[in-house]
Amino acid sequence: MSVFKHVVAVVCLAGLAVSPALAAAPVEIPFWHSMPGTLGERLQELADRFNQSQQAYQVVLVYKGSSASAMKAALDAERSGNPPVIAQVLEAGTENMLGSVEDSNAKGKKARKIPTRPLYQVMAEAKQKFDTKALIPAIAGYYEDTKGHLLSFPFNSVTPVLYYNKDAFRKAGLDPEAPPKFWPAVQAAAQAILDSHATPCAFTTAWQTWIHVENLHARNNELFASQLNGFGGLKSDLVFNDQLEMRHIALLSAWHKGTLFNNYGPADEAEPWFYRGNCAMLTSTSASYPAIKAKAQFEVGVAELPYYEDYHYMGAPQNSIAGGSSLWVMAGKKPAEYKGAAQFIAFLAQPAVQAEWHQQTGYLPVTFAGYELSRKQGYYEKNPGAEVAVLQVSVSKGSPLARGIRLGNFAQIRGLIDGELETVWDDKKPTKQALDDAVKDGNELLRDFERANK
Repeated sequence: MSVFKHVVAVVCLAGLAVSPALAAAPVEIPFWHSMPGTLGERLQELADRFNQSQQAYQVVLVYKGSSASAMKAALDAERSGNPPVIAQVLEAGTENMLGSVEDSNAKGKKARKIPTRPLYQVMAEAKQKFDTKALIPAIAGYYEDTKGHLLSFPFNSVTPVLYYNKDAFRKAGLDPEAPPKFWPAVQAAAQAILDSHATPCAFTTAWQTWIHVENLHARNNELFASQLNGFGGLKSDLVFNDQLEMRHIALLSAWHKGTLFNNYGPADEAEPWFYRGNCAMLTSTSASYPAIKAKAQFEVGVAELPYYEDYHYMGAPQNSIAGGSSLWVMAGKKPAEYKGAAQFIAFLAQPAVQAEWHQQTGYLPVTFAGYELSRKQGYYEKNPGAEVAVLQVSVSKGSPLARGIRLGNFAQIRGLIDGELETVWDDKKPTKQALDDAVKDGNELLRDFERANK
């Protein structure tokens, strides 16, 4: 070997020896989430798969407690200058994620900045192919601006449905393949169930405000708040204390007094009473389907959320609202971090990932492709109840009221309504006073948000 060749060989070997040490470490993408237990494990599996699919980025999951706690943590971290790259935030916090916060580094007392980066900008700058038309409109619409630009990525999306005990329906002489479509029909079914002693409890509900106030208005094509439920801008007013809501809550109150409706709490406390066979009907989130089906010792039926038949002339039924949470990209991060976030979200939007996430967790697929793949894989043939929720949010009649609700301090407003509904069930307030009080106190929270976000 010549001296020249020997030198070249040594240099090449030396380069090979040091190249691993010189290789750039992957850019970390902190992702703050609120998914405990099995859901957190499923999310970790997705993050691991993404991390193994490339070497440039490393998604790092950090559990931050409840969805409300995760939102607060992300906003607090943004104010202190060290937010995560991605934050999972409940849908009720959408307006808060768009609201302004004081910027201590800006000049002038009135200087403000937005705590998040719009997703459509992040994806465009990273040159990631991302067709928002591939998303189911009733789900994506909640997280879009007035021009149809996607602000955050809908992730664990849900919608309310009616679960019912088919065995109890048979015992009560009801057709198990013909669940009630209208609220008065729910009453008739509940009475038949009690008269036949099919179950000790006829009807119950979880998530009472989300289902029986917010989605009641969406399904029946009525305003929950002015300014198109807040999508028209700030200075919205709550208007849900209308004839529709008074009628519905008064009906539920009468059911409660007559033992047709049992109340177990404002959140998900009612679900065990259904899957243990105590209650024959339950309104709750579609995401509970896998767990309910696995735990119930009877045949579970799933139906669309009932509405009022006489509201056909008002455009009912419309899509129910898709709740849950979305993924926000926080402001103040480095370009490389934004590129990593864009690549990860593009990964989550893939049809195979959407279908898997939907089938494993019970959450809605947020893309048509994810739904179609699940259908082709035979998932709905084996689990017919899982398709009901997808169909309920997929048939759009074009009403802007079925898009959702975007209000500041919305999570707190929900808490107010929950408290007032409890006073109705406990017979401490009449329906009208409870709803009027909820609107009055809720509007004060809206004014507080406006003052903080001029």
